[in-house]
Amino acid sequence: MTVGPSSDPTRAVIVPGAQPAGTQPATVRHPRAHPVVRVESTELLAGIARSAGLRRAHFVAWRDLEDPEAGGSELHVHRIASLWAAAGIDVTVRTSAVAGQSAEIRRDGYRAMRRSGRYAVFADAAWKGLRTRREPGDGLVEVWNGMPFFSPIWHRGPRIVFLHHVHAEMWRMVLPSSLARIGELVESRLAPPLYRRSRIVTLSQSSRREIVEMLGLPEERVTVAVPGVEDRFSPGPGRSPTPLVLAVGRLVPVKRFDLLMSALVQVRQHVPNLRAVLVGEGYERPALEALRHRLGADDWIDLPGRLGDEEIAEWYRKAWLVASASQREGWGMTLTEAGACGTPAVATDIAGHRDAVVDGRTGLLATGVDGLAAAMRQVLGDEALRARLGKGALERSRWFTWEATARSALEALVADMGRSSPPG
Repeated sequence: MTVGPSSDPTRAVIVPGAQPAGTQPATVRHPRAHPVVRVESTELLAGIARSAGLRRAHFVAWRDLEDPEAGGSELHVHRIASLWAAAGIDVTVRTSAVAGQSAEIRRDGYRAMRRSGRYAVFADAAWKGLRTRREPGDGLVEVWNGMPFFSPIWHRGPRIVFLHHVHAEMWRMVLPSSLARIGELVESRLAPPLYRRSRIVTLSQSSRREIVEMLGLPEERVTVAVPGVEDRFSPGPGRSPTPLVLAVGRLVPVKRFDLLMSALVQVRQHVPNLRAVLVGEGYERPALEALRHRLGADDWIDLPGRLGDEEIAEWYRKAWLVASASQREGWGMTLTEAGACGTPAVATDIAGHRDAVVDGRTGLLATGVDGLAAAMRQVLGDEALRARLGKGALERSRWFTWEATARSALEALVADMGRSSPPG
């Protein structure tokens, strides 16, 4: 499948040199996450798997797509699992349980098994891995989302690891200091030696650099598979007649909506008719609502909660710009989705964002509250700049497809089919 000229640096390809019992599960078609599957892409994926002898793919991940705290990582797994399943691969995704939901379902062609406790899922995956005899044609995909599953210890077969970004200071943002120190120790000291011979798949070149520099993993073992954008995110009518800033993400500390609110207050001092909509849900909602009230922004900053893709697409089309103050991202998927709707971005200058946003071409990158405020004022106040950045964002978004992402990840797993997989 061709996603664009081979000279384009954003193309999602492998980096050169890198390599309940007795019951029938319910079948669901998830409304939030069903991509268009193109026949030619399915045939290509099927051919890659068939030529390598890959028949089954087992994913182990912390959370399921229907988990209340699901975000970009869970969506990423779903996209790849559903596309691989459409290509004839028998795909199973094992995660922790989802309260009030079935322990096992079929979703868009693959089986989702949600049986373990919130943190017991890591030990359960290892125990099952040690007890399960690997069959020819089996492959494992581990999702290292903060805490690893330590698959190099218990899996002896073809295996890749999805690692979207280094968590670093995120541990101290979400955990008590004692637990944060444990998380930091595991991520930076204990896990890297075990994963030195693993094939790591990440979302962006800037995240790849941080993984190599901060975790010490070999550069040649880290592959980039850029995330895709669905066709539903596209330009359309409905741009707001007055300045509108949109942000989309989970209401959790790492997204730093508090910092974004403070920057928006600065902007409104110069753009008095500014409105902001912060879409998402999470445990920081009470704190953010209280901050909004203290800032005197109750009447112009909206917190509508979690919305469906179609509603989000409408907001992307209405917004004058999309903003992100996040501290850590593997990519910045909401920025690319907005770009596909012709909306430019203003985002923090961090790994991940540096690939999702081409500074000065598809949006602006900035640092700190003052920097974000200045960049938003610049875009909101200059119609020609806004139009140019929006056009650049739209043009660049056309490079990104989930089929290309699924292909790059599959090629990484297939590349691991030929080696024996000793620990690490």
